[in-house]
Amino acid sequence: MDPTGRPLPLAHAGLDRAAHHRLDEAWLAAAWSHPTTRVFVVSGGQVLVEDPEEGDGGTRLVMTPSFDAPPTEAHRYFLGIDEDGVRYFALQKDALPGRIDADERPAGLREVGGLLPPLEASLMVHAVALENWQRMHRFCSRCGERTVIAAAGHIRRCPACGAEHYPRTDPAVIMLVTDAEDRALLGRQVHWPEGRFSTLAGFVEPGESIEQAVVREVAEEAGVTVGSVSYVASQPWPFPSSLMLGFMARATSSDIEVDGDEIHEARWFSRDDYRKAIEAGEVLAPYGISIAARLIELWYGEPLPSA
Repeated sequence: MDPTGRPLPLAHAGLDRAAHHRLDEAWLAAAWSHPTTRVFVVSGGQVLVEDPEEGDGGTRLVMTPSFDAPPTEAHRYFLGIDEDGVRYFALQKDALPGRIDADERPAGLREVGGLLPPLEASLMVHAVALENWQRMHRFCSRCGERTVIAAAGHIRRCPACGAEHYPRTDPAVIMLVTDAEDRALLGRQVHWPEGRFSTLAGFVEPGESIEQAVVREVAEEAGVTVGSVSYVASQPWPFPSSLMLGFMARATSSDIEVDGDEIHEARWFSRDDYRKAIEAGEVLAPYGISIAARLIELWYGEPLPSA
């Protein structure tokens, strides 16, 4: 939750992950067979969602009772328990199941993360992150042997050397930099579409504090030096396995020199500049589910204008 008092998209806290149950096979079996348990399939970062007719609510995850779920054992991941005691599982499959009706469609997190109810968005974040880790870490990094899944999808064990491997989360800093005139520094990455400007960001390096990472990344990407750094909030970002740590930072220089590798262009925007550029369609705001949008909104002082 940031200073606006509103939870960040993808960072809902209403689910008990109940990690103490992950190694309890009897409890997991009972939870799986409980009539209120709900299950959904994740494949390639996508899930099935439904868009009910107008008046029936918004976009929802397609979930079924466990007895209607596709068969699988090894790739069944326990996600947690909600306030009503409902248990949730995700099934990793090579393909999503066939659609039951015309309202259902496959979708990724960027598309529907801001449309789903907060609890369902958090379930999808968890499942997508686990699926990516499982697909990318099938072999032991110590001895090279194929590992096996344990702890309801949250550990991979090596049968050869006994090593245990846990889901990876890479800390990344993302920062809204302002100068003495309270202008915001926004940049455009090389692979982004024309006009897409957002906050600067980068990964924390070994042996580095998050504050040091903010200073280094701004200097490397835009050639701007930073003085004070203040933490705002964090957000999971499973593309593929990041935790975004949001900051506001104050620049001590204003000359811009982009690195040309990650950042193609960077500019200082006053609030008036930003509003006019958005309204004219010259600048595209960041995705609404990203913490970048919230950081810019905190600086702008109100919900972001739309083109």
